[in-house]
Amino acid sequence: MKLISPKFIRSIAPQLDLLNTIGGGVAQPQLQIDQRPKGIILRVAMPTVPAESFRVVLNQQRLSVFGEYRHQPDDELAAPLFVQTLDLPANLDLARIDAIHEENELRVRIPFLNPRDQQREIDIRQN
Repeated sequence: MKLISPKFIRSIAPQLDLLNTIGGGVAQPQLQIDQRPKGIILRVAMPTVPAESFRVVLNQQRLSVFGEYRHQPDDELAAPLFVQTLDLPANLDLARIDAIHEENELRVRIPFLNPRDQQREIDIRQN
């Protein structure tokens, strides 16, 4: 006989994260940055946070990934569960960032800039 079902654990885990955060604690996701030949992949694992609670915001060269808790999906107020902010290097193509949530993990993919696209000859004007 199971006393606590996995469904119950999944349903109460976000509330426990929220109570921990409100009480002064921190919900700490597992953050990993993998460098690949074509770019980097930022991996954020926080199994208790559903996909719709993640947010990814790019402002200039700064990428913020955060999770928020809403009691109901249409609630206007949200409590932050965690925030991770990264300053991105100039060799990344910020126009081609994409994100996917699968297998309880958020993956933000950022490709490198193509060096050939960055180099160009400048015309010299004559007066």
